[in-house]
Amino acid sequence: MGGRKALVVGAGIGGLTAAAALRDAGWQVEVHERATELRAAGSGLSVMSNAIGALRSIGLDLGLEKRGQVLESYHVRTARGRLIREFPFPSIIRRLGVPSVLITRSTLQQALLEAAEGIPVHLGSAAQDFTTDPATGRVTVRFTGGREAEGDVLIGADGFQSAIRRQLVGPEHSRDSGYIVWLALTPFSHPRFTPGSVTHYWGSGQRFGLVDMGDGLLYWWGTKNMPAARSHNWRGGKDEVARAFAGWAEEVERAIAVTPERDILAVPSRDRVFLERWGSGPVTLLGDAAHPMLTSLGQGSGMAIEDAAVLARRLRDATDIPAALRAYEDERRERTRAMVASSRSVSDFEQSENPVRRPVRDAYFRFMPDRKLTATLEQALTFTPEPPAGPAALAGSAALAGSVAGSGSGSVAEGVR
Repeated sequence: MGGRKALVVGAGIGGLTAAAALRDAGWQVEVHERATELRAAGSGLSVMSNAIGALRSIGLDLGLEKRGQVLESYHVRTARGRLIREFPFPSIIRRLGVPSVLITRSTLQQALLEAAEGIPVHLGSAAQDFTTDPATGRVTVRFTGGREAEGDVLIGADGFQSAIRRQLVGPEHSRDSGYIVWLALTPFSHPRFTPGSVTHYWGSGQRFGLVDMGDGLLYWWGTKNMPAARSHNWRGGKDEVARAFAGWAEEVERAIAVTPERDILAVPSRDRVFLERWGSGPVTLLGDAAHPMLTSLGQGSGMAIEDAAVLARRLRDATDIPAALRAYEDERRERTRAMVASSRSVSDFEQSENPVRRPVRDAYFRFMPDRKLTATLEQALTFTPEPPAGPAALAGSAALAGSVAGSGSGSVAEGVR
């Protein structure tokens, strides 16, 4: 059992989680990463309760509560700072007994590297293609430069531009969101910036988020509707960002003002049409390679972590590896499909410039019954090894979760994923 070998392509959040989880499940593991150094972007994210629950389900404790900031409050406000709604995350988290943690991407990466200590991580190792041997069932990956690696299973965790996915399904087009995302990490203090706080501000075709990373460190993100041709090649500067949010709440303007221009990153927001088939034989996909989504839900990293937990559980005692991989895909398909669809619809809803839709958007959240809001959030923040309901139920819960847990817990782009 211990001689079985897993090849993980990609050393991002999903790939490192899968590597650590598979090693704990009795597999030999090696990781291959195209980058020549492991360097996380200067951004924050959130590891929500469902993701931490997934880690706990396989006995993987990263100690994130001590490394980041536990979420203590969540507010949505108008552009000028008027409260739209406070969301009941703290009470739900207390009831679940599983925290949600606000953390920098680099800190989470370090925690995962420590969990994967001893697992070979090959940098500058860009996968080109793979072949499977029908006689042995093993898979061989070929990398640039001609080097090869052979294993019993191949996990494509190589992100949005996945080489493994490309071989499985062929060339694809991405779907642009219609807006750009600016983000930054910076020291910050303000009376409205309280410990463990997440605050979202909604305007017309624009949003902004302030997220406490702990120890006086702010992670902020801002969005602005923009044609894809410009957002994908944005060359503006801090002045353009400041002008975009001029007249917004004082704390928003202040956050931009104190951030050095060099620390402001700009990323396009995009996804792909949902992929029904994630693998074949001893090969499968995980995280953004399988189901890239817009950042509005704040669940991109959470879905990758859930994927890794389910994959490790399915492979732990598997005697038929292809069957175990198809079972993993079947277990994950509907939840991730719902998240992809919901992140797109929530994004369209929240980025609206329509003068009629904007007040409807704000009123929808302001007057939603507490019971409905709480029940929906709780379902989204609860990890269950098997889907508890059919596609319609999952889609419904994810849609609202996106509006709330997502409306601003973003990821590398928008919030705290």
